[in-house]
Amino acid sequence: MAKKINILEHVLVPKHEVLDYKEALEVLKKLGIKPEQLPWIRASDPVVRLIGAKPGDIIRIIRKSPTAGEAVAYRYVVPG
Repeated sequence: MAKKINILEHVLVPKHEVLDYKEALEVLKKLGIKPEQLPWIRASDPVVRLIGAKPGDIIRIIRKSPTAGEAVAYRYVVPG
């Protein structure tokens, strides 16, 4: 039987988290943009599916950075 692998535990996959409604509004207000203006990520992306994000959600991605310590990015989940 094949062993299931959790891709979220892989060293090259940064931390992904779905923002709740309040957090999403704060981020959009801080950036002064509409959700559609964020970079997009498809709902079919393996990580998006694993964390349970749906189209219309905003995801925070936290990457380790040698210069900044942590780099935070946001993505808007679109169908597909």
